[in-house]
Amino acid sequence: MEHISTPKVENVKLLDRYASKRAASGTLYLTATHLIYVDASAEGRKETWILHHHISSVEKLPLTTAGYPLLIHCKNFHVAHFVIGQERDCHDVFTSLLKLSQPVKPEELYAFSYNPKMSKESREMGWKLIDLKLDYQRMGIPNDCWEITDINKDYEVCSTYPPELVVPRAASRAVVMGSSRFRSRGRIPVLSYLYKENNAALCRCSQPLAGFSARCLEDEQMLQAIREANPGCPFMYVVDTRPKLNAMANRAAGKGYENEDNYENIRFKFIGIENIHVMRSSLQKLLEVCEMKSPSMSDFLTGLENSGWLRHIKAVMDAGVFLAKAVREERASVLVHCSDGWDRTAQVCSLASLLLDPFYRTFKGFMVLIEKEWIAMGHKFSHRCGHLDGDPKEVSPVFTQFVECVWQLMQQFPCSFEFSELFLLEIHDHVYSCQFGNFLGTCHRDREELRIFEKTHSLWPFLLQRKQELRNPLYRGFTAYKELQPNTLPFSFQFWCGMYNRFDRGMQPKQSVLQQLLGCLRHRAGLEDSAARLEHKLPILDGPLPSKGCTSGKASTPAQDCAGGAAPVLSNGPSLGQQEHQESPARPQESPAQPPESPAQPQESPAQRQESPAQRQESPAQPRESPAQPPESPAQPQESPARPLEPGAPREEGQAQHQG
Repeated sequence: MEHISTPKVENVKLLDRYASKRAASGTLYLTATHLIYVDASAEGRKETWILHHHISSVEKLPLTTAGYPLLIHCKNFHVAHFVIGQERDCHDVFTSLLKLSQPVKPEELYAFSYNPKMSKESREMGWKLIDLKLDYQRMGIPNDCWEITDINKDYEVCSTYPPELVVPRAASRAVVMGSSRFRSRGRIPVLSYLYKENNAALCRCSQPLAGFSARCLEDEQMLQAIREANPGCPFMYVVDTRPKLNAMANRAAGKGYENEDNYENIRFKFIGIENIHVMRSSLQKLLEVCEMKSPSMSDFLTGLENSGWLRHIKAVMDAGVFLAKAVREERASVLVHCSDGWDRTAQVCSLASLLLDPFYRTFKGFMVLIEKEWIAMGHKFSHRCGHLDGDPKEVSPVFTQFVECVWQLMQQFPCSFEFSELFLLEIHDHVYSCQFGNFLGTCHRDREELRIFEKTHSLWPFLLQRKQELRNPLYRGFTAYKELQPNTLPFSFQFWCGMYNRFDRGMQPKQSVLQQLLGCLRHRAGLEDSAARLEHKLPILDGPLPSKGCTSGKASTPAQDCAGGAAPVLSNGPSLGQQEHQESPARPQESPAQPPESPAQPQESPAQRQESPAQRQESPAQPRESPAQPPESPAQPQESPARPLEPGAPREEGQAQHQG
């Protein structure tokens, strides 16, 4: 709180460039964690919450007739344009936000003060929710060719790798240590994903310290061990995700790429994804296009093309598709690297895994994928996301590009992902919010030193609590789509308005198809719950139901009456329920209640009766999860994707705007 000189400013205007009505007028508050704007002119209490860690820049604009403008850009692409009446107040808010949004020490991050009133045991269980060993066991590891080793338990091999690594069983300790000395920052080749269908492996590492002529016998033996672990293919690919020109420039600095003459039976390939500086510049150009005042369609499309953003997204997607195709169709193992193996390598390895394995398209699987390929393997979240006041040249939207690639896949395969766009936006928000400890620091060793697992909470259990809200109503199930083969022609890539213009209400459809579907499913679940309660009441109140030729002495439920007749179906019509009826012709029904043996038989309590729908949701006979839990109220307001994830915590930016 020492950075806040003026905690409250009244008569502040909030401008909306898309709204035709006059600017909102209200009060601006500064707290230790949030900027809060309360619109006094709105019907009811309308609030806008902006987390300090989400703020990327604060700018004072020239004086206008309305007052002193203050423009705030956020890392989740929220833009807030305030006009403050007094110059002193504007300056105080400006200086306070500069300090609050750029903490110097890790201990000043929100995660270390965030307290969701959770027990110590619950917090520890949250961190144990994702176990990477279980994912490797799912792939069949350890086996005859691969093993999980703790050779890096003291970070002797690599300081930015986790303590446990998956390496070829044929690679001795001497080979591993020798390879680490020949790879940039000691990031040796390790397993990322094993395709069980043909034993082809997807591995990752950093660039070799080859220069123009250097070679390393242990590194050559390591690649040979990876190739021989897959007896179904006589060669392996080595993929450099950088443009060839960049890789050749690194050769002059004593680094570079593998010489095919020194490695037996490898096929080398460049992919051509640009570096972090090009990506940062491209995103900035894209955001300038998104913030144009009144662009024509021609101006917008020209600006989008000139930004090059979608071309970069296509390049990342092309790389992931190539890796997946090499593993699946050519049955070849692949080794991937960029410069240090923590940016472009993480993007393409996680995308290839997503294309090959439907498990990673579920809620739990996607969390495992992020933990395995991004968090454990040392993506520099703290630097790339600008969590602390540091070098701005280290900031780059690497993880944002991965999230967008997943969204692009969801547009082509809308029924193959268990989660919706809102789930991606929630994760993206919390990568920058620093509210949870998952994305703090740059590697596992950093997080141990910061005692993240003791002092902060994990994001994943909070997201799983909101699973029904974040699910994809079109999901066809785990086995509906095995491998994905997306189209990567330029016309297949769309502009993601839901990400980059998410808070511009004038840019969004008046009705969200996703929210409409979820609302219909909630309504359907409510109707089914009501029907179940009525089914319990009928035999108790009226005795056994009369037989009408379609039953044999037992009271039957409405769905069982007259199988050949027109029994009522609790559905919202074929447009919504067709897919579910195809997969589950009849929902699990409870056996009809028997007539009471005596009048004194106790009636079932309401709490017991309300257990029936939940039991049906978890019944093993039902092929997939129930669409949603019954709502507590018929019209529950939509919540912002950026809000905190538990009761009592401060809300994040944009919540009240979406509720309004």
